[in-house]
Amino acid sequence: MSEAVTETVAARFGELYGAEPEGVWAAPGRVNLIGEHTDYNDGFVMPFALPHTAVAAVARRADGVLRLHSEDVEGGVAELRLDDLSPDSDKNWTAYPAGVVWALREAGHAVTGADIHLASTVPSGAGLSSSAALEVVVALALNDLFALGLRGWQLARLCQRAENVYVGAPVGIMDQTASACCEAGHALFLDTRDLSQKQIPFDLAAEGMRLLVVDTQVKHSHSEGEYGKRRAGCEKGADLLGVNALRDVPYADLDAALARLGDEEEVRRLVRHIVTENERVERVVSLLESGETRAIGPVLVEGHASLRDDFRISCPELDLVVDTALASGALGSRMTGGGFGGSAIVLAEEPDVDAITKAVTEAFAAAGFTTPRVFEAVPSPGARRLR
Repeated sequence: MSEAVTETVAARFGELYGAEPEGVWAAPGRVNLIGEHTDYNDGFVMPFALPHTAVAAVARRADGVLRLHSEDVEGGVAELRLDDLSPDSDKNWTAYPAGVVWALREAGHAVTGADIHLASTVPSGAGLSSSAALEVVVALALNDLFALGLRGWQLARLCQRAENVYVGAPVGIMDQTASACCEAGHALFLDTRDLSQKQIPFDLAAEGMRLLVVDTQVKHSHSEGEYGKRRAGCEKGADLLGVNALRDVPYADLDAALARLGDEEEVRRLVRHIVTENERVERVVSLLESGETRAIGPVLVEGHASLRDDFRISCPELDLVVDTALASGALGSRMTGGGFGGSAIVLAEEPDVDAITKAVTEAFAAAGFTTPRVFEAVPSPGARRLR
């Protein structure tokens, strides 16, 4: 994070609020390497942080007022009273930071108000957790300023509650934990049941590889119905199988479990994806720890097929990225994020990056799709104070 960005955000805070901020913080978006839709099934995920961040300049208030401004949204400063904050009361972007303040206060933390100015480079609607970055940067700033003493995983839990209850989006815990807890040069192996973490070295450049993110420019929203339908279907599957969550269905017992679901075809597909996806996460961890990084490519492709055919959350643009990248020599590719748009990732040898990027861009043009945004994803640090 450049000093110039920090100073720009701090200076803008001064213009808006007529005083210096007490500090500036950053929290990143994330890419999920493998482990999609497993987080709300108590399963395994493996995200890493992006260099793209939400940045917040913040100062405390003592009068029960929350003032919010975003460089990325039209409009002036929004002013809210803390005592008026309640779930579903806000359908604007301000619900994300306000929800964090609400969740902190609901948990008994003495937050008395704040002035906040935000600016973000995390692409919105691209499946890269722009909302989680926004939540985590606010939570970290308030944690520091009000000396709440909360750790990264605790902030993540509160941010998840803010998004689930205050915003009304049924997201799992992965995005907030990734933003709060990732480390540079590593992917985060996270057990979403107990929140145990393991940092797995993931330095592709050192091995002559690159990971590309291809933002299809097809926007999606978690709070819309399809995500909730998949989650409800997974919960139904767990109920029918008599387990607390689909994480409890062993991979070795998958065929027997599917047979027990009988003619519940939609539930069978959802269960099959979750159980096989958890196994894929464990396989990727094993391969990375044994230095077989290139061998994760086919596992990523398996994951895309499962999301496309069983979970049914891909779209023509995402499928085109994956098919074109693989045909152009990529080691592996899959959609990433909640689905129905957003981004795909492409694992490639460094010399093949330009050719793959060109092929995907040309394929989109030939199909009449919006030109995709392609950039390299470098495993970056999690949330932190900048000044």
